[in-house]
Amino acid sequence: MGDMKIGKIAVIGAGNMGHQISLCCALAGLETTCIDVSEEQLQSAASFVKRYLPERVSRGKLSEEEAAEAEKRLRFTASLEQGAREVDFVIEAVTEKLDLKKDLFRRLDQICPPQAVLATNSSFFVSSLLAPETDRPDRVCNMHFFNPALVMKCVEVVKGVHTSAETAATAMALARSLGKKPVLLHKEIYGFLVNRILRRIMDEALYLLDTGVASAEDIDSAVVNALGHPMGPFTLMDLTGIDLSYHAAMERYRKSGDPADKPSPTVVEKYVKGEWGRKKGSGFYTYEK
Repeated sequence: MGDMKIGKIAVIGAGNMGHQISLCCALAGLETTCIDVSEEQLQSAASFVKRYLPERVSRGKLSEEEAAEAEKRLRFTASLEQGAREVDFVIEAVTEKLDLKKDLFRRLDQICPPQAVLATNSSFFVSSLLAPETDRPDRVCNMHFFNPALVMKCVEVVKGVHTSAETAATAMALARSLGKKPVLLHKEIYGFLVNRILRRIMDEALYLLDTGVASAEDIDSAVVNALGHPMGPFTLMDLTGIDLSYHAAMERYRKSGDPADKPSPTVVEKYVKGEWGRKKGSGFYTYEK
């Protein structure tokens, strides 16, 4: 993988993205540790693995031996010190809060071997915001997976001015080894490739909903059946989390001061009510737990 051999990986965060990235790595033959401070989150992630692997076997996508080996390679722990101290590569997938990520990268820099790459799965925060927290800025980059990580092929690798060519090549090679189709951004830009394009679609969809032009269901239907997207913007927001949409918009507004960057009134309402999408059972649509 690039010029660096990756054998052991730590994924920080056992939420929807974190546990799926972890399972991707384990299925690809890598010793993987999924780390989270929440025991409840870790138990939920472990339960997902127990359901997912037998389902893949029953569908003929995995052999029983492959599933058993993947499960052996994946472990869960609440201890950052134990889970990250001997790894070659870290993928951070915690909540999109900059202070939380900065603190985590400071701790990882002290715990991980000096040659380990520290990558953030953040879809909005560029790694140059995190690299100064470490003594290895050349080994810090963005490696952004898409939800659901077990299914989506694209991974955005973002090379900041601080990121070495070797680190970018290692992240690209790692993504390919996971069966992904990575794309390389040669410099940092807010929102990267996909989210910059997607944001324009989301903003327009929310404007049409907020102004009463059409319902969420009909806007989704138009995008799927006319534009050929696999799912509509509101279904996608429910999947990725309306809380993520809220925090991303607020971060844009804090940086720009432009009222146009504030989250949509509908997003604010749903955020305050705790209607964050699939993970909460309701968002733009209602889901069974």
